[in-house]
Amino acid sequence: MPGFGLASPTERVYHRPMSHLDDLFAFLRIPSVSVLPEHAADVEHCADFLVAKLSSLGFEARRELTDIHPIVIAHSPKLEGKPTVLIYGHYDVMPVDPLNMWESDPFTPTVRDGRVYARGASDDKGEIMAMIRGAQRVIEEDGALPLNVTFLLEGEEERGSESLFAFIRRPEIVQELACDIIVVSDTGMAAPDVPSFSYGLKGLCCFELEISAPAMDLHSGIFGGAVANPITTLCEMIASTHDADNRITVEGFYDGVSGIEDWERESWKRVPGMSDAELAELTGVPQLRTETGYSGAECVYARPTFELNGISGGYEGEGSKTVIPTKAVAKMSCRLVPGQNPDRILDLVEAHFRKVCPPSVRMKFTRQHGGEPYLSDPHSDYGKAAQVALESTFGNPPVLVREGGSIPIVAEISKRLGRDALFLGLDLPDARIHSPNENMRLDIFEKGISMAATMLRLMSEVRR
Repeated sequence: MPGFGLASPTERVYHRPMSHLDDLFAFLRIPSVSVLPEHAADVEHCADFLVAKLSSLGFEARRELTDIHPIVIAHSPKLEGKPTVLIYGHYDVMPVDPLNMWESDPFTPTVRDGRVYARGASDDKGEIMAMIRGAQRVIEEDGALPLNVTFLLEGEEERGSESLFAFIRRPEIVQELACDIIVVSDTGMAAPDVPSFSYGLKGLCCFELEISAPAMDLHSGIFGGAVANPITTLCEMIASTHDADNRITVEGFYDGVSGIEDWERESWKRVPGMSDAELAELTGVPQLRTETGYSGAECVYARPTFELNGISGGYEGEGSKTVIPTKAVAKMSCRLVPGQNPDRILDLVEAHFRKVCPPSVRMKFTRQHGGEPYLSDPHSDYGKAAQVALESTFGNPPVLVREGGSIPIVAEISKRLGRDALFLGLDLPDARIHSPNENMRLDIFEKGISMAATMLRLMSEVRR
């Protein structure tokens, strides 16, 4: 298995100035897995790496310690009267399981066919480093940045941003992070030559439903038919959340949900890979199952969802074991759109389950993390500058989309600072984020650097 610097005959050596890749590969080697306690020191090391890198560019950089993982803040030298761009990203990564599905070590950056494979290559280390190197390019070519740049980089996004939520609510931090526009570098692009300009994120709420009945596992012959089966009951309750049109039946769930604008529908029809047929091929399903009346793209970008993420209960080993299990558990989540509030949705979902739960079982509903949906103005002056930067770099105008995913902290940052957020991502649909063999195309990484440099130059010309 070739590692960094060793190319097999099937691998293509990528000829680019290695200073760009040196930074990226050093970043990727750090196993900054935020959800695993055994990697706490690695997460701190990653924060130190960023502080050192940004300090070397003349930024005033520091790490803010929290009860969990550090937050990195870096400010460029102050330019009075010039706009301030706040760039947000995260340096923590997801666990690598299942490790046996990786074709190379997840923390040994490995180049194959013009892509670097490593955990965090796209989500989000590759995107962060493209932004940092973009700022560095402007400094090296122009002598200095033409505007004020602040980096806000956290180490807990993959576990819910708990520390940053508390941090951003402190008045002195709100004052320190004052800016004119927020740029989020943690999203995707439609195709290698078709950039995406994202102006919205879905919200999120996660929860767990536990159904229990007998005090212990029971013999299914002696007690079968007389005692409720928690797995059966749980499945019936979950099935009650959708109707035949794939609409969510939770009372009040769609209250406040805004419609889709005509210009959005037309824009989304032009997104490569997002037709119903292409989505089915990409995901490997026989055909899509959308909410009646909506395309797959419209469901992904602008319709709320209710998903079953995992279910457990009873005997799960080899062979059979004829028992009625004592309990069954389902992990679920809802992706939310503007007009919905995660706390209210959790109230409605819990009320629905309590309503349909039969008296023959016990129910436990556990609320977990979540975040607000977010929508910004794609037609602002800063939005236009970002779109020009994307088009000049990639050679095609960007498609305007909303993200189907969630970055819960972004809505909070935007609300606290009173500024819009724009989303400029480099993740391709086949980047395999959160999965084995996560990767980033190196030509896209290079273009990301160019795009970031152009964006900073253009945004410096926006009137405040």
